[in-house]
Amino acid sequence: MAASESQSTVETVAARGKRRTLWWLVALAVAMFGFGFALVPLYGLLCKVTGAPSVGQREARDVPVVSSRIAGVVQDRWVTVKFDATVHPELPWTLRPLQQEVRVHPGEMREVRFVAENRSSQTITGQAIPSFVPWQATGYVHKLECFCFRQQTLKGWESKEMPLRFVVSPELPAEIGDITLSYSVMRVPDAQKLAAP
Repeated sequence: MAASESQSTVETVAARGKRRTLWWLVALAVAMFGFGFALVPLYGLLCKVTGAPSVGQREARDVPVVSSRIAGVVQDRWVTVKFDATVHPELPWTLRPLQQEVRVHPGEMREVRFVAENRSSQTITGQAIPSFVPWQATGYVHKLECFCFRQQTLKGWESKEMPLRFVVSPELPAEIGDITLSYSVMRVPDAQKLAAP
């Protein structure tokens, strides 16, 4: 009798442990999903704290300031810039660069075009968030014009070409010869859409 009660107690404790683990996993999945949506406002907060231009806050006066830091074209050096884009699963879009990579001289302005396509019948707003690999290149690639400066709205089934104009600084450390510019694109909830400028 005592052995049966002991076994029942062990099974009850094991069942409780499994339920607790299941609840933790569900809570973790919900938190990760929520974090995906929180990235856009967090990016805006980061820009506000660091003083970098945020979504919809890029002004024409920023371009000459950035350009004045570029010392000139370095003809005897090449840098390969690769482009990559990932779209959050909640956003029914595709985003792709028309060129996978370009070779540039530091100080030379280049333009690459991206194509965004809404694969749904709804009008949807998205926001692209850039990142660099290696991260040390971040301060040396100056985007003069970028679709990531503001939220992009695409009507149902709409496709749009969007430019990226950039300059790699001549001050880029010599050991960096390849840079990957990646964009993560996320859906912007209606409550967070910015008024058109």
